Amino acid sequence: MSRLETLAPSTLDFAHNLADPDPYTVAYAQVQAQKHTLRVTADSAVVPPEGLSIFPALPPLFAGHPTKHLREGVLRAAELAANHVPDAEKAFFVADLSEVYKQHMRWRRCLPNVQPFYDMVTDSLFTAVKCNPDPYVIRLLASLGAGFDCASNNEIGMVLDVGGVSPSQIIFANPCKAPSFIRNAAKCGVDLMTFDNADELHKIARINPRARCVVRILTDDSKSLCAFGIKFGAPLQTVPGLLATAKKLNLDVVGVSFHVGSGCYDPTVYLDALNRARRVFDMATEAGYELTLLDVGGGFEDGLFEQAADVIRQGLVKYFGDEEFRRRDGGKGVKFMAEPGRFYVSKAFKLAASIIARRAPQASAPSAEPEQRSAVEEKKDTEDRPEVMYYINDGVYGAFNCILFDHQVITPDVLFMGQSFHVPAPSAAPSETHGVASVWGPTCDSIDCVSPKCVLPRALRVGDWLGFDDMGAYTVCAASQFNGFEVSRVVYTCGDDNVYAGGADVAREVRNALMSFAAEGNRVRAEPYEA
Repeated sequence: MSRLETLAPSTLDFAHNLADPDPYTVAYAQVQAQKHTLRVTADSAVVPPEGLSIFPALPPLFAGHPTKHLREGVLRAAELAANHVPDAEKAFFVADLSEVYKQHMRWRRCLPNVQPFYDMVTDSLFTAVKCNPDPYVIRLLASLGAGFDCASNNEIGMVLDVGGVSPSQIIFANPCKAPSFIRNAAKCGVDLMTFDNADELHKIARINPRARCVVRILTDDSKSLCAFGIKFGAPLQTVPGLLATAKKLNLDVVGVSFHVGSGCYDPTVYLDALNRARRVFDMATEAGYELTLLDVGGGFEDGLFEQAADVIRQGLVKYFGDEEFRRRDGGKGVKFMAEPGRFYVSKAFKLAASIIARRAPQASAPSAEPEQRSAVEEKKDTEDRPEVMYYINDGVYGAFNCILFDHQVITPDVLFMGQSFHVPAPSAAPSETHGVASVWGPTCDSIDCVSPKCVLPRALRVGDWLGFDDMGAYTVCAASQFNGFEVSRVVYTCGDDNVYAGGADVAREVRNALMSFAAEGNRVRAEPYEA
């Protein structure tokens, strides 16, 4: 496998039994009661680790490498299918919460002056709930002191419902909100919210006059996969008028926010954005406001994070260094916050999907007036055309909506082939054993294409499994049940023990953080999950 790690073979004794089991788990338990033996090669079995039932309403938290759980899920599905259980081979995620923890440590190392927080007294970091509203992710980040960037009533409710999260840890970062949303946020005690137009100010003043307002400014987002400037952000020339309106309405404007776009591939744009933010701070001073908050938004790409952090550190020193000194000297100064979403969760989720069908590609319909093509063009077209179309049980209406909404390019890996986890090494180009293929989702819509062109083993058949890395951002959150296909379930692990980051055993830190979060709220005492 190219990215999904290969582990040493071991044996597997399946037994999962949730406090509130779904039909899939019930069916599996029934199969176990029948003592059915699955005929697969010996290399395919793994031992599931003991799980912890920390939160009653959530699945158990396991330990161990995520690939163990991918394998375990594949074999579990095969055993159910052998017993004719409907929808036995459904796709599933494995969420490795240790990756979320490691990203948090990485953030603190690279941007130490943009710290996690519980209220607005300290520096702050908000996590974008919309990126992945997973209940375990929310609880882990809350236990680590992160705040939450919410865009709707549901997201606010989702965060507050976990218990132990203060309304002051939430920013309502939607500049154009429904009146009922502002009213509900006020009832919940969420007063920190963004705006970028005068109508929004009038709306806020009428419904929640005690709100603490943050002006969202327009920045250069041309270097990002998903640009937001076409929809949100006040141009600098409009800011003085907005501040004057806020003053007239007796609203408290406390800060500035911006967003350079999601998936920013040129971190230098943060420097220009910080320059614009500094100018707005100066405008606010002239309008009679003393701003104390700067939100540098999100858009952080994993591979470019250190570069982006370096640019942000330089920009904060250049444009807000005096504010830092003021705060250290006991003054108000400016508190810095950010809204990383994909940065935290992208690498933490892997997806396993079963091949449910395969076929030869459809030949192109003949044209009424055939186009004259050279021999070179014909040869290239033949080489590029997929030899086979694979259909899997998740697609763009489910986990792979990130292809449509987030412009992601998906690369499949072979997880299980020919009743074995010992699969051929990946190939970047067609060879004797590998050919050009396309991968499609299960729905009846022709846009449901996961990968229009990839290189996969020619020996892949129905019942084999593909694995997909980096599936944590903008996947689960926008999945639907179009055509009646269910949203893929999630298996949770805290990762391998004895893996260290910053001197700490990461899996142990994740477990302890979650158990402490549960205990502090008197929600439940963590007990071993018995198979």
